Amino acid sequence: MSEKSQLLENLTSLQSTRILCVGDVMMDRFIYGSIERISPEAPIPVLLVDRERHMLGGAGNVVANLAALGVRATLVAAVGADAAGEDIRQQLTALGIEAALDVAADRFTTVKSRFVCGAQQMLRVDREKTNTIPADVENKIIDRITSAVPKADTVILSDYKKGLLTNKVVAAAITVAHQHGKPVIVDPKGQDFSRYQGATIITPNRKELEIASGLKTGTIDEIRAAALKLIMDCGIETILVTCGKDGMLLVSKDTPPVHIPARVREVYDVSGAGDTAIATFSAGIAVGLPIKNAALLSNIAAGIVVGKSGTATARPDEIRAVLEDGIVKTPKLATPQQAAEQAGRLHSRNHTIGFTNGCFDLLHPGHLSSLRQAKAHCDFLIVAINSDASVQRLKGPTRPVQNQHARADILAALDLVDMVVVFDEDTPLELIKQIKPDVLIKGGQYKLEDVVGYDVVMSYSGRIIRTEMKAGFSTTNTLSKIVG
Repeated sequence: MSEKSQLLENLTSLQSTRILCVGDVMMDRFIYGSIERISPEAPIPVLLVDRERHMLGGAGNVVANLAALGVRATLVAAVGADAAGEDIRQQLTALGIEAALDVAADRFTTVKSRFVCGAQQMLRVDREKTNTIPADVENKIIDRITSAVPKADTVILSDYKKGLLTNKVVAAAITVAHQHGKPVIVDPKGQDFSRYQGATIITPNRKELEIASGLKTGTIDEIRAAALKLIMDCGIETILVTCGKDGMLLVSKDTPPVHIPARVREVYDVSGAGDTAIATFSAGIAVGLPIKNAALLSNIAAGIVVGKSGTATARPDEIRAVLEDGIVKTPKLATPQQAAEQAGRLHSRNHTIGFTNGCFDLLHPGHLSSLRQAKAHCDFLIVAINSDASVQRLKGPTRPVQNQHARADILAALDLVDMVVVFDEDTPLELIKQIKPDVLIKGGQYKLEDVVGYDVVMSYSGRIIRTEMKAGFSTTNTLSKIVG
């Protein structure tokens, strides 16, 4: 079986695996806005905020990536007794991740806030305490690891040097994993990698490798030499080095190194790419892939997420698209998640996202007129249509005349429309919250304050546009003429 065939086959097996992740969980906040002036108080730019995104970071992003792949993930971590910790708990629950979050009373939850203008991060503000966790929390963490390891296929240690992965916790996790024959994969930090002695694989980036080895890592040959030094000095079996634009290098003691070139066309945001890499690599190991093939899978996933904005994940369908076609295509017929991701990418490049919705049962000149007006106000127009069940609830059992697939296909064929999304609720409110359009467009028969999503869009200084209705055209009139 070829590498490609093996990777495609194993993608469908990921949901049969369970992975335990132990590490530093945090909240990543992205605050987006525009800069139009310099502050009169100091020579600094003023960021006019228009939207925020709160996402799981650190070990939280690792398990979010595992969940996106379909893996059953368990997280053991600690948070503060604060709102950020509760936000993390709620996000993990929403993703279906089994989480054992102990509260450390001596600290607050780590929050990294990134202030972004266009595609450029202007400032990052960290709120954290990095002292080691108290002894009582440390013992609870070890007890949780001891209980969880037997049920896991693979163990990940996600070390961000925030105080959770003490030497005692690391040693206990590796020891228990060895007792049960489970591989341990570590995303390391710091100068002393000997604390990970006994780990199956560690996944430092180029800079981390240089710091830990004390050797230069400017070339692939230098990276290999630095990795071999750590393998000999620290008692680690294999090192997978993530090298940014140079891809990855897989180094083991007794086998030739394997260089895997990067597979990414555009880079918008590297936040969390390492989390995606270790999550996908570990999933590949858990499902039984050889190390090289797991690294190939990981490389593809990392290339996908750096093409997205913010802390992101790679899904099996995206990985499959790269394996089959070599690229990830942006579908015109999209799921709500795909639409939100595309909006995030375009927002990072200062593109204006427009949103309109309707049943669009029988497309007529009135619809076309509204769509032309909508497209004139944005760079990228997303059209949301009610599902068949939603239309029936709104208009009765005889509607729609055309099913949702036919209606979506017709709209997607129009050059005016950039993306079509089907929603099953009675209103598109939840979809608007996910996409956060810059411009919300609706027919002129609605008062501004009656437009669904008005409050949401206005809360981040978006715009509401009412289109002029073309007289004499409606689906109801068309149907009555047909029946008559």
